[in-house]
Amino acid sequence: MRTGIYESAVLINAALDDQQIDSILSRIKDFITNNGGQIRELDNWGRKRLAYPVDKSKIGYYAIYRFDAPSDMIAKLERIYSLDEQILRYVTLKLNNDALEQLEKNKTLSSTIKDEVVPEAVEVKTPIDEADTNNEDKGK
Repeated sequence: MRTGIYESAVLINAALDDQQIDSILSRIKDFITNNGGQIRELDNWGRKRLAYPVDKSKIGYYAIYRFDAPSDMIAKLERIYSLDEQILRYVTLKLNNDALEQLEKNKTLSSTIKDEVVPEAVEVKTPIDEADTNNEDKGK
């Protein structure tokens, strides 16, 4: 049985409450781990506006799983996706070495950007013009 590294993106109906979405996400995670897979990373994008309505929904909840799994498990996983009415769309891809290298580059780039020190905002005080203060005194 051949194993590979896969990425599975899932679009869930955002009309569900957070507990229901978490339940769907944990069900997917449990299915992967119980069928010989190992989760590498779960990337929750959260609720996002869709470019076009999908099943009359304008907002969807995005989650991306990266995992190691046997190749025969993918068909079973996508069957689970298709049977769940709350999963609006899904796609599962096998990642090659180039894709894995690019993911690592993106991770290191994003971590270096977060680590950079951003200077704090400094309050700029404008000097008071002496001519303005003298004119106010003369008017009294």
